[in-house]
Formats: sequence, C-alpha cells, structure tokens
Amino acid sequence: MAQHPEPLVIGWAEYVDIPEWNVTRLRAKMDTGARSSALHVENVHEVGHSRVRFDVRLHRKQIDRRVTVEAPISRRGRVRPSSGVSEARIFVVAKVRIGGVEREIELSLVSRERMLFRMLIGRSALSHAFVVDVSRRYTLGRPKRKKPKSRPRSHP
Repeated sequence: MAQHPEPLVIGWAEYVDIPEWNVTRLRAKMDTGARSSALHVENVHEVGHSRVRFDVRLHRKQIDRRVTVEAPISRRGRVRPSSGVSEARIFVVAKVRIGGVEREIELSLVSRERMLFRMLIGRSALSHAFVVDVSRRYTLGRPKRKKPKSRPRSHP
C-alpha cells in the first residue's frame, strides 16, 4: 500500500509562486468554498490555435508590476462566482508552488480588480495536499524580497 505524505497546514492567505511564468510572492486567498481557482488577469487575447496571451498583475496598487504570459487554453467553462450569476471563462493549467508543494492546477482567467487578492485557490487545487487553518494566515512565512544592490557611498 502506497503511503501518502501528511497534508501541509496553511493559512487562509498565503504567498504563491508560478515559477514558469516568473510570478513570485503573489498573495492568494485559499477558498475551500470555491471549486476552481482564479487568477486576476488583464489584456486577454486569444492567439493562434487554442492559445491565450494575458497580463498577470503582480500587485494590487502598483499597476506597472505585471508579467505577460502566453499559455495553451485547457478548456472553456462556466463558473458561478459569489455574485451568483454564471459566467463563461477561459481556463489554463499552471504549475503553482505553495510553500514547498508544487502542483499543476487549472486557473480561470478573470478580472479580480475589486478583490483584495489577485488569486483565489479553490478546493480542487488544495485537495489531498493541504489543510487550511482558517484562524491563521501566512503560516508558511513571508518570502523575503530581493534587496536592490546598494550603491557605494562616497566619503568626503
């Protein structure tokens, strides 16, 4: 019988990386009430055969911090967000890292402009690998920012 590793305990909010897209330190909300995961994107354009190009905005307030990504469309589907009104969305697959756990998950591309978190991780992505402790956030710690290179100081 195969042994399964113990699920990693995470908080309701954690930092997430999408290494293939050069996306790091993206604040994400863990939402066990949502089936699918969603990523805030802008400038969505279908290109070529079954591909999509979009911008991932990395920071809520700093609108110039963004990464342009091109990815295959995994499927098109309907999602019923918290508003209750079903909407059509494009889905892509990405390898996402939460703490030391990497897994491929499906992400719906959507505008989360008015939302506090750029990304929402649903229960399909969390299952069997994570347990969410809703009383905590950032249990995995805050990743360190890369410090800018300091300039040598001149002395009189």
